[in-house]
This record gives sequence, structure tokens and C-alpha cells, in this order.
Amino acid sequence: MSIAASPAHVFDATTETFETSVIQRSLQVPVLVDFWAEWCGPCKQLGPLLEKLAADYHGAFELAKVDVDKEQQLAAAFQIRSIPTVMLVKDGQLVDGFPGALPEAQLREFLAHHDIQPGVPAEQEPLPEQAAAPVDPHAEVLRLRKAIETEPDKAELKLDLALALLATGGAHEAGQLLDALPANLSTDDRAVKARARLGFAALLKDAPPAETLQAAIAANPDDLRARHLLGVQRIVAGDAEAGLEQFIEMLRRNRGFEDGLPKKALIDAFRVVDDEDLVGRYRRKMSSLLLV
Repeated sequence: MSIAASPAHVFDATTETFETSVIQRSLQVPVLVDFWAEWCGPCKQLGPLLEKLAADYHGAFELAKVDVDKEQQLAAAFQIRSIPTVMLVKDGQLVDGFPGALPEAQLREFLAHHDIQPGVPAEQEPLPEQAAAPVDPHAEVLRLRKAIETEPDKAELKLDLALALLATGGAHEAGQLLDALPANLSTDDRAVKARARLGFAALLKDAPPAETLQAAIAANPDDLRARHLLGVQRIVAGDAEAGLEQFIEMLRRNRGFEDGLPKKALIDAFRVVDDEDLVGRYRRKMSSLLLV
């Protein structure tokens, strides 16, 4: 399949380009990998269906085509024993796959099972809103307290107050508000992220001050417990990059420390950090270290 003839969101993957075009790309969007060959009859049935879905889903996933005759090393690395075989790569890791040609309905079920839903065509995407001016979290706490006095039964305001309190260090009251939310709001993305922040804050209950942790790391760079606590402190304090850097250094030094704590700390932090570009950068760093 030539690049010029490739449908949208479909590309050829080779041994040389696989790390960048599939592994690294999957940190941003899921990638289906179709192992096929020109002589394979079922491949000619499955391939067009996969390409149709890639177009229908408008970038919700991308399709990488691997010609096993041309890329024997890549096929051997994935232990491909029959074709067609399809693999799904998400977040830099192989998560699922299937052999053989499936009908379109089952292909859609496979995608849905992995939370891959059709996207919106680019021409229909809404225009980005103008960025709002930063809000002072302390002023926001005061505003929301007054609003709740006026509408004490409005649970959405209490969720907003919990988020504002977290930004000012009021973790205890924020936790009480989150625990009291009705079921329809307790699973809200903002509530889930707020609980993740509370979990980070709870780790610091009896933690030494940052200066003590920094001194411990300077004396022993392999003190991963100190690195973990310092990383958590940096995340909670709003210095996300410094915190992520500590977690990455933990992963670099000992990925198996305390049953995989370095990787777990990074994944937890990705749920908390709002800067998508920063999260994407550190996801790529994590993937590179895990693939070594």
C-alpha cells in the first residue's frame, strides 16, 4: 500500500518506523496493527473493513499496516503465526488482539470494548473557546460559599467548592464535600480527579519537609522512597514537571521498586496533572523506559 494511496488515518509501518509511528503514537491515540500479506485471501477481506472503520471513526484510532513478507523481523517480534492478525496498542503497550477476519459488527464491538468510539469529523469540531482569565482559588472559595448559602441543595456548587478548596490546601473539607456528593456527581470526571489529588495529599500526612527529602536524595540518589515523597510534594504544590521528573527518575533507577511504585506514581500523576502537553511528554518518557 503506497503512502499516496493511503486512506485517512491508515499508514504502512516498518521495523524502522514502528517505535515512532506505532508505540509513540499510541500514547496519543490507539493504534490497530494489521499484519497482512498480498497473497492472503482473508487479509483482502479484513483490510478494507479496517480501513473503512479508520475513516468512519475520524481519528479515534489509527491503522498501521504491516506486510509480513517485507517486515519479517517485525512479524517475528510479535510472534505472528497466522494472518491476518490484528493487535491493539494503547499507551505504548500491546493490550489486545485477534487472529483471522472478523465481520464489521464484531470489529466495532472489539473497538467499543476498549472504549474506542467514532470521533467527530474535523470540519464538525467546535471552535476552541477563548481562554478564560486565571481565577484566584481563594476568591473562588469565598464566591462558592456565598452561592451555597443561597442554594444549599445544589450539589454542583459543592463539587466546585471541593475543587477550589483543593487548590488552596483545604484537603480535609474537600474530602468531606466529595464524600457527600450524590451518585450522579460522584463519578463526574472532576470528582474522580479531585479524589486522585486527595490521594496524593494523603501520602504527605507524616512526610518530612521538602528540604529533608532533598538532602536524603543528595546523600543517596537511590533513596526512591524520598524521591517518591518529594515528587508527590511537588505535584500537590503545583510544580507538576518537577514531580513527574522525580517519578521518571525512580522508574529509570528501579522500575520494580515496591511492586512497581514508579510506574503507578506516574499513572496516578497523569490523572491529576491538567497540562496535556506535559502529560504527553512524560508518557513518552515512561514508554521509552519501559520498552528498554
